[in-house]
Amino acid sequence: MLRTPDSRFADLPGWPSTPQYAQPLGADGPRMAVVDEGPRDAAVTVLCLHGNPSWGWLYRHMLPVLLGAGLRVVVPDLIGFGRSDKPADEAWHTFDRHRQGLLNLIEQLDLRNVMLVCQDWGGIFGLTLPMAAPDRFTRLLVMNTTLATGELTEGFKAWRAYSNSQPDMAVGKLLQRGKCDMSATEAAGYDAPFPDASFKAALRAFPNLVPDGADAAGADIGRQAADFWRNTWAGDSFMAVGLADPVLGGPTMAALRSQIRGCPLPLELPEAGHFVPEWGAPIAAAALAHFGLATG
Repeated sequence: MLRTPDSRFADLPGWPSTPQYAQPLGADGPRMAVVDEGPRDAAVTVLCLHGNPSWGWLYRHMLPVLLGAGLRVVVPDLIGFGRSDKPADEAWHTFDRHRQGLLNLIEQLDLRNVMLVCQDWGGIFGLTLPMAAPDRFTRLLVMNTTLATGELTEGFKAWRAYSNSQPDMAVGKLLQRGKCDMSATEAAGYDAPFPDASFKAALRAFPNLVPDGADAAGADIGRQAADFWRNTWAGDSFMAVGLADPVLGGPTMAALRSQIRGCPLPLELPEAGHFVPEWGAPIAAAALAHFGLATG
């Protein structure tokens, strides 16, 4: 297990400097960093799940809006990302292990009346969680992601091939290519978790964890989740779509919307790419208004 020095996260603008730490995979398991802000007795708890190769920093534009509405906001860093511990062995990372870690974290923190906010792998994992704890989840804000049922799009295949050619991926530059007005300081925040390539095992592993066949690990869970969202989900939903995303953009999100019971027409952002929370403040405000949670 590798642990990124705290000094690399010093003075990140607009982000809590000191996270809490949980061990959702047991006392001998890796530490998971968790930002947990806002009143513990808030009427609604917001659970924000990031994807690859980002970390909780992705939600820095949403955090002030959500906290301003008086909500509790919980933002974990997946194991291998952000300020969480980083297994050096790519084989450590499995679909089931990461999913179970999130389920355990929800139990450990006893999160209730949860608004799930998810993008990329945050949705691939996150959209499988409410069916396992349906009494805990009441709202969904979903952005550029998918239900992983074993079928791959050509766009994702191209991304996986690119990722596999980049064992030391330049994360900050990747994010800047998707959002040209991102400052150098913000881009450096995405590089902060990874002092060198040895810390990037999760980045190399994740594209190859997406189920690529009906019998692949995670595919059956994805199909069960699709059935849950079509037939069982009774909560309220809001979707925001970055239309400039070549991998999980408009067509993929239209297909996902058709599987989420009662999901209204999405908020479409023509200029937004894959990492939609980078455009997050107006998205968060629109979602809160939709859910009747806006203040002022």
